[in-house]
Amino acid sequence: MKANIAFGVLALLVAWGLAASAGLVDSFFLPGSLETFQELGDLLAGGEIGDDIALTLGRIAAAFSIAAAIGLPAGLALGMQPSLFERLEFLVDFFRSIPATALFPLFLLVFGISDSSKIAVAAFSSALIILFNTAYGVRHAKKARLQAARLMGANRRQLTSIIFWESLPQTLVGMRTAVSLSIIVIVVTEMFIGTSAGIGRLIVDFQYVYNVPGMYAAIFLAGVIGYLANLAFALLEKRVVHWAGR
Repeated sequence: MKANIAFGVLALLVAWGLAASAGLVDSFFLPGSLETFQELGDLLAGGEIGDDIALTLGRIAAAFSIAAAIGLPAGLALGMQPSLFERLEFLVDFFRSIPATALFPLFLLVFGISDSSKIAVAAFSSALIILFNTAYGVRHAKKARLQAARLMGANRRQLTSIIFWESLPQTLVGMRTAVSLSIIVIVVTEMFIGTSAGIGRLIVDFQYVYNVPGMYAAIFLAGVIGYLANLAFALLEKRVVHWAGR
């Protein structure tokens, strides 16, 4: 895995360097990788960007935590009530299909120009993904294991526990997707909804003053956050649901 990551990074840097040095892309739009990472190093050394990173991470964590707190129990409840899920499936699918960015004006009206609106729109969109995947996982839990548990006299609490573990692989897929969506929505809202700090705000500030290397450096930081969050959930899936499919 480490070798694959190293190869991917090396391939990106080589392609980037060749495109910039050969003039395939105007250097204004694509500065060299060395220039970009030097800008990133200066930003990190200055320490000021630490506040932007911390604020963005805090908003992401808040949005995802709210989404999980709503989506997990609601998904379990709906999945265990097939008739109710069938009645509500259209609504869940409908709202899940609405682009999160289209909801910005609505949440601005409700919560105003504040962190609450950014967190709320990210939490709403992410909660629907967690809810749907959790309910789907419950509904497609292996019937053989449930039947075996019933034959052995399992009570309702024990059956619920079995259903939870059976649905966990699909639930984690939903949570992995939801955390990525939370990151995207938070960064985008920082760019376009009034805020004085955050990685999204930083990207726009650099763009306004035509500091393209700085803009790429901030975009790179957003990518690192997204990659690490995705990697964390991939490792969690591998560790927690290693038994899936058996």
